[in-house]
Amino acid sequence: MPQLMPFSKTLLRPNLFVRRISALPVLRFLSATALLGALSGCQGIVSSPILSQLRIITVSPDAPGLDIYQGSTPLVYNLGFGTITSYVPIAPSTYTIAAKTSGSSQVLISAKGTVAATGQYTVLIGNSLASLQETIFKDQSQAAPSGQIALRFIDQATKFTTGFDVYLVPAGQILTTVTPLISNLTFGNPPGYLNIPTGTYTIVMVPTGTVPVSTTVATYTGAQITYAGGSARTIILIDQQLVTTPGLQLITAADYDSPTATI
Repeated sequence: MPQLMPFSKTLLRPNLFVRRISALPVLRFLSATALLGALSGCQGIVSSPILSQLRIITVSPDAPGLDIYQGSTPLVYNLGFGTITSYVPIAPSTYTIAAKTSGSSQVLISAKGTVAATGQYTVLIGNSLASLQETIFKDQSQAAPSGQIALRFIDQATKFTTGFDVYLVPAGQILTTVTPLISNLTFGNPPGYLNIPTGTYTIVMVPTGTVPVSTTVATYTGAQITYAGGSARTIILIDQQLVTTPGLQLITAADYDSPTATI
């Protein structure tokens, strides 16, 4: 199960007539106090705060551009579909993170949670605009075990009513020779981080219960990706837009990269 911060969620009725705005994110730090050490007269900096890290991911396919606020402090402006911000420092505390229609004071959704010192967190805003959801995840902030990588899959594809079996097909192998990494990945129910051997893989998704054969047409087949040893990644399933039939695509967020990583 994913590591979720305790939070309360408030959903307000959205304005369905707002115009969609292109994503031009502008990251801002929360406050000077989250970045500066304590000062004492002319002695300069005598201590440094132990900070947390926070990022925002927006994957609602029909939401307008979103401005994200911590209380009354803006964190980032005009986030669009499929945006992953960088981590920004934040002082350990309990916060209310709100998503507003870009350029307005209209709060579409908010969540409250506590961030701990040195922790990394993701605020994920997804689902359709009429059922907008905000979830706060605790991310992996240390290396995967030696010789392994850590992957977390989150289904946020709104146009599919069934789950997915997730395969990692090693380089040089084919789908029919591999067992699924995850069986029945469903919307909003990630299994948490999974440690797998370092290597080069192709991610393949098929509807839950599909037994692959040579003629199987996958819902999603990605490119071959080589993952660095010790790294951690969050892979999010989202809707593919601008297609006449439901399509699936993935976005990948870098949670951790070991400074001594090897390919």
